[in-house]
Amino acid sequence: MDTVRESKASSGDRRVRRTRSALARALIQLVEERDLSRISVSDVAEGAGVSRSAFYDHYRDVHELAEDACTAMIDGLIESLPAPDLPSADLAQEAIPSLAAFFASLAEHAGLYRALLGSQGSARVIGHIRHRIAVVIHDHLAAADTGEWTERVPHDVAAAFTAGALIGVAVDWLQGGCSRTPAEMAEVTWPLLNAHYRIYEEGR
Repeated sequence: MDTVRESKASSGDRRVRRTRSALARALIQLVEERDLSRISVSDVAEGAGVSRSAFYDHYRDVHELAEDACTAMIDGLIESLPAPDLPSADLAQEAIPSLAAFFASLAEHAGLYRALLGSQGSARVIGHIRHRIAVVIHDHLAAADTGEWTERVPHDVAAAFTAGALIGVAVDWLQGGCSRTPAEMAEVTWPLLNAHYRIYEEGR
């Protein structure tokens, strides 16, 4: 009996994942064609091949779906960032491609991110991205063993400051129409981040 219940639960979970994935794909396609504010639940449901009632089984509205899709993409991207405990030389070699991938992901779905990270955007998404980036930076600073420097500038403060700066650069770039390529953004952003790391290391 337990095996049957577990099988039904697993099947239900797969259906939920499939439906949510289909809704996210439909929204991402639509938001590249028109503003998020002009996309209706019916538009998304039709694009995903599901009913309106099926949509409402998962989300309250299109904005909540957009937030969910955006945070899921960011989570996948941040998980691919280099390990924070890499030696400085290895970190530098991996950081620029990782930053380029970060900006490339933003550019690929610029319509969605522009809507959610702009002045009328989602505090939930902005906070989520800032938090996830701050965690990566915090772990790197903690692995660097910065000693007495943290008494003046604790890891959490430095990580939040750096994450906020990176998000600010990304939002400005998106709102400006992504005038620089993702590779160019990585090249100009990394020296700023690296300088911050060096300040920490020199303060030990």
